[in-house]
This record gives sequence, structure tokens and C-alpha cells, in this order.
Amino acid sequence: MGGNQFYPLQDSDLLVSPTNFFFMRKAHAVGAALLATVVVLAIPLPTPRPDSFIPGSTAFVWNQDSLWNALEGSFSATRSGRCGNQDLLESSLYDLRARIDTLFSRDLGAEDRFYRRLENNMFEAGAYAAACPGFVQQYVGDFFRIREGLKLRSQAWNFDEQTTRETLYRLLYGGRTAVEEVMLQQPDELTALFFGGEQRSRTPSAVVQGVTVHSGDLLVSRGGAPTSALIARGNDFPGNFSHVALAYVDSTTGNVSVVEAHIEGGVAVASAEEYLRDKKLRIMVLRLRADLPQLVSDPMLPHRAASLALQRAESGHTPYDFEMNYQDPEKLFCSEVASSVYGDLGVSLWTGISTISSPGLQSWLASFGVRYFETQEPSDLEYDPQLAVVAEWRDPATLREDRIDNAVIDAMLEGAEAGDQLDFPWYQLPLARAMKAVSWFTNLFGVVGFIPEGMSAAAALKNRAFSARQSLIAREVGVSAVRFEGDNGYAPPYWKLFEMAQDVVASNP
Repeated sequence: MGGNQFYPLQDSDLLVSPTNFFFMRKAHAVGAALLATVVVLAIPLPTPRPDSFIPGSTAFVWNQDSLWNALEGSFSATRSGRCGNQDLLESSLYDLRARIDTLFSRDLGAEDRFYRRLENNMFEAGAYAAACPGFVQQYVGDFFRIREGLKLRSQAWNFDEQTTRETLYRLLYGGRTAVEEVMLQQPDELTALFFGGEQRSRTPSAVVQGVTVHSGDLLVSRGGAPTSALIARGNDFPGNFSHVALAYVDSTTGNVSVVEAHIEGGVAVASAEEYLRDKKLRIMVLRLRADLPQLVSDPMLPHRAASLALQRAESGHTPYDFEMNYQDPEKLFCSEVASSVYGDLGVSLWTGISTISSPGLQSWLASFGVRYFETQEPSDLEYDPQLAVVAEWRDPATLREDRIDNAVIDAMLEGAEAGDQLDFPWYQLPLARAMKAVSWFTNLFGVVGFIPEGMSAAAALKNRAFSARQSLIAREVGVSAVRFEGDNGYAPPYWKLFEMAQDVVASNP
């Protein structure tokens, strides 16, 4: 019947030997144990509930949609007229400079209505300058003078008062935003590197990418990761920066070392080249004012602070502080690297401590391991009157990316306040916990593992899921922004990007 044979089943084939039976039972037992282990590893631990009450703290809200629309209307009308009549622009700039002169000549408290008039004038002039080529540098120079004057005036203000924080924020963050709107409408005039006022220092120095960096300078930057955008925006006064590092300059060799804390491996030391190689959307160099009493008596104090930070970093491993407890020296997040050593030498950075009072945001940050919601946020360092802005770098491409990321995070945080939760596929948890166990073992030998030291497996998965969603929304907003620019002939202002992000978030629950 061909090559196939049919063998009838014999009764003996149904019999199992004692040895086979033993191995079958053992295999079943092992399989059951593995299944039970997977089930147990898939059970998520409850996220600690944050304490949402912070006395005297409220999240800042602009709530000025009508003003933004009016500014866009002024910009569009001026642009359509090809700036043929520059009287409005010149008059607005004249008024702005007159008010800036007043800022330097009169000692006004933070609550004075003068600052709201200065703010409105600054926004109005920005709308006209954005529409008229040739005015970018002038407008940037006006903002630098406003910043310098505010730093001078705020030295006498009470930073425990909400009015002080709001006045500084409205003019410094608002002014920064206005300047960048002007830059993006005239990208050909955008100089990537801007220098602030001259701030003398007697500490060792070196030139890095055209900037003279002194030992003890603070490098404030914005990373390119979605979580960097969350750090920048995730506090009561949303900002543009997510990371702080401290520069050390060797007095003999002139080599620059950067001391910083990374989520992945804790406190580390990098060369200037390594620091710059890590993706950054903007960098700002801050320096202690030379007339501070502490520096008058000890001009080398910033170098001593940087030396202390370098010594601590090189003396042993310091893990990253996910809890953001700036008073715990055993673990450090990026801001603490600077504040801890300067604090030891008598300089208290962050004149105003950052707060995170929104319950939805607190819940999200608690998912990543944050436990302290009165802390030191990188963006708020810009408002410290003890510090002067030495230089700042950004370019059109990274500026666009930064603004889209910020708009997406702001829209996502609206969802957080409405009850959206950070989640991840439950079936990934067993593998993540196994990877966490491997990471714990490699950490014993000083090797960075799959999951950062101090971060739980669930937090790592939530981080990954959050980053994936933010990136997806940002790509869609980027497409909408290109379409808007094609239809209207100009880049969408920030409030338009935010509306686009709201639409995408609503359609991608």
C-alpha cells in the first residue's frame, strides 16, 4: 500500500512507567510553580498616595486667552501690511524702553501695578517685532535689560510671598516666551548664542563653545527626553529647564569637568565634551553675583563649592534621589548637586523653593517615585536674584521641538487633573521585575542595569509608557504645526500648539 504503514495502537502504549510518571509530575510541578511566580510578579504594588496639601501654594495660571488672540491678530495684521507703517512698533518699543528706565530708577515693590503695565507693553512690542524683520536683536536686548532690572529689584523682595513669585514669573518666563516667539517668526535673525550682562569672577576659567565658563558656574539645561519636558513643566510655575549641573575648572590644566546627577547612575563627572554630547534643547549659564556678601569676603567660594562637588563625586557612589528630598545628602538629584555644596559654604540657592500642588501631577510624579513636593526645580533657579545669566544657547530646530514637547505635556497634565492615570500593560511586569533583579545585582559591581537604581519595575514601565505616548502625541502635533505654517505663512504661536495638543490628547485617550 505504498510507503505508509499503519500500526494499530497496543494496550501497552497506554501504560506509563513509574520513572516517566515521576518526571511528568515533576514537570507539572515546575510548570505550576513558574505560572504561580509569573502571577505573583504580575501583581502591581499600590502607588503611595501623595500628600496633596502644601500650605500657601497654588499653581500659576495665565488665563489670558483673549490677550493671546489679540496679540496674534496684531502680529498677523502687521505682517500682512509688510510693516509698511512701523509707527506702532516704534511707539511700542519707545514706551517699553521708557518703562525699563523706570525699572532701574525706581525701587518698586513686587505688588506695584507698574510691573503689569511693563508686562503688557513687553507682549505688545513682541507681537510687532515678530512681524517686522530686523528687530529681533533689539527686542532680545530689551528683555535682557528687563531681566537685569528685575534681578536688581527682587533682591529686596520677600520670596515667601506669592506676589513676588508671580511678578518674577510673569516677566521672566513670560518675557522668555515672548522673545522666543519673535525668534521663531524671524529664524534667519536668530543668533544661537546670546550673552547676558558681564559678571566678573576670580575663579579659574576656560572657554567652552565660545563661552567663558568659571569654576562654580551653574549649567541649567533642557534634555530631549519626554520625561525632561515633564520635569520642566511639572510644578506650580512651569518652565523651560529640566537639569542642573555644576562646572569645575582645574586651575592648573584649565580642563573643565561637569558634576551632575543622572537618573541612570546617580552622581557622575563628565568632560565638557561629554556634557554637550548628551542631547540638550537649550543651555543657560548662571553665575553667582560678585557683590554677594559671601563672595565679597571669599571670591573663591564658587571654586571651593565646585571642588567639593567633584571630590564627593569621585570619592564614592551617590545614588539618584527619585524622592526629590533636597535635604537628604545620602542621595542627590540634579539640583542638589549644586545646592548641597553651596549650602555647606553658606550660600542658599533657590531663594524660592519650588512647589507642586496639583493633585493630578502629584499622582503622576508619585508613580515615578517622587515623595517630596516642596523641592528645588531646575527652572526656578532662573528667578533666584543671587544669580546672573551669563549666556544662553538655543537654535530654531531645538526651540521648535522644545515648544511642541511643552505644549504636549501641558495638555497631558490637564488630563492628569481630570483623573487620567499613568498605566502600562500588566503582562510586562513579571519580565520588568526580573530585569530589576538583574539590575540590582549589576549595581553591586558598579554597573548600571536595565532599570535605574532606586526606580521600581512598575515605575520603569510607567516611564516607558508615558514617554511613548508623549512622543506619539508630539509627532502628531508636529504634523499639525507644519500644516498650520503652510496654511498661514507663519509658525504657530505657543497657544496654538497647546490647542493642537489638546485635540490630539482628547482623540488618543
